[in-house]
Amino acid sequence: MLVILGFLMVAVFMYLILTKRATPVVALTLVPVAFGLMAGAGLGIGDMITDGIKSLAPTAALLFFAIIFFGIMIDVGLFDPLVKGILKLVRNDPMKLVVGTAVLAMVVSLDGDGSTTFIIVTSAMLPLYLKLGVSPVILTVVAGLSNATMNIIPWGGPTVRAASALGISPSEVFVPMVPSLIAGLIIVLLFAVHLGIMERRRLGKLVYEPELVHAASSGGGTSAKRPTTGGTGESGSFMEGGLDPERDTLRPKLLWFNAILTTALLVVLVMDILPIPVLFMIAASIALTVNFPRVKEQGEAIARHSSSIVSVVAMVLAAAVLTGVFQGTGMVEAMASWLMNVIPDVLGPYLAVITGVLSMPLTFFMTNDAFYFGVLPVLTETASQYGIEPVEMARASITGQAVHMQSPLVPAILLLVTLAGVSLADHHKKVLWRAAVVSLTMLVVGVAVGQIPFG
Repeated sequence: MLVILGFLMVAVFMYLILTKRATPVVALTLVPVAFGLMAGAGLGIGDMITDGIKSLAPTAALLFFAIIFFGIMIDVGLFDPLVKGILKLVRNDPMKLVVGTAVLAMVVSLDGDGSTTFIIVTSAMLPLYLKLGVSPVILTVVAGLSNATMNIIPWGGPTVRAASALGISPSEVFVPMVPSLIAGLIIVLLFAVHLGIMERRRLGKLVYEPELVHAASSGGGTSAKRPTTGGTGESGSFMEGGLDPERDTLRPKLLWFNAILTTALLVVLVMDILPIPVLFMIAASIALTVNFPRVKEQGEAIARHSSSIVSVVAMVLAAAVLTGVFQGTGMVEAMASWLMNVIPDVLGPYLAVITGVLSMPLTFFMTNDAFYFGVLPVLTETASQYGIEPVEMARASITGQAVHMQSPLVPAILLLVTLAGVSLADHHKKVLWRAAVVSLTMLVVGVAVGQIPFG
């Protein structure tokens, strides 16, 4: 009975998410409660959910303060010199333009928000692409791959979901996967170089127009039609503010301080000296105090990013309901036992690698919420019977994100192709096989360095 209820709960949850009949927060809350009661949890369901919330509280804190920190760094202009420098280096070389797009997307992706990354990249780079005649599809491919590869950072969606679903720390999942991340980024840069060279051959010698760089770097006018965000009804509202050289939030005198603070944060994060939530709480507080010394300014800085904070943190806390019911009712154990009888023993020791491979198509055709909260816990419980640790399964599961981020189920990628004025079909023709190569490379490197077990 628990097996049937468990699979039905996953199926109903996935159906509601995929058909957009409920938000992840609503589905993560109501579906587990209903099936938990059917499983006989009774009033004990409250304790199950409370235990889940306690285990996920550090993850919620991580997301809250990481979004604030990187949001502040974008607001105060930490990345503006990088944008301007890339635009100046590009000049009339399509190859440099494409590689510059990749580098810019990688850096801005540190905020963990794909939509923000794509808005900044397209607003800075699209005018140059259109003026020089470089295909905007190249922009979407390179930006999409760069952001997708960076998507495994611990304050990003998939790592947090995997850690939340399995009750482990995001740092345990992410830090050992840094070699895989570096390898994936190198592959993306190689793709960018190749695509840039192809465009260079196609276009031949181009004429460099200095005023174009100035216009692009300031988010100002070009002959190209300005894209719209499509979400607020305001034409280019973020572009005009996000890269506006006259915006009120800029702190040019604090550029070096903010750069040192961000570098120190990332170094200490990789060293794993302190828990990641604590690091971001301290760093965000310092950034707020130094950049916005007035209390009113600090409140406004937080409010600017409140929508992202609320949606992500609410999702994590709601996930506590699903994970609590899954564990508390014994559904996971029952489903894993059933799978043990279905999966051939010879494949058991390879479940981590199998999960990594399956994460590519599964996360493309379903949301991250459905995969990480519905499928991964069951696979992990089964893998534990073969001595595979939950953290190893989590690491394998995030390697498919390069493919996932190209899915039409991901709002950010729809925003990217809309801003660039290309069709999703044209984007998929060039990006999907490259995304699969990036994901497989990350999986292979994870196995090679011993962070993902093979056999």
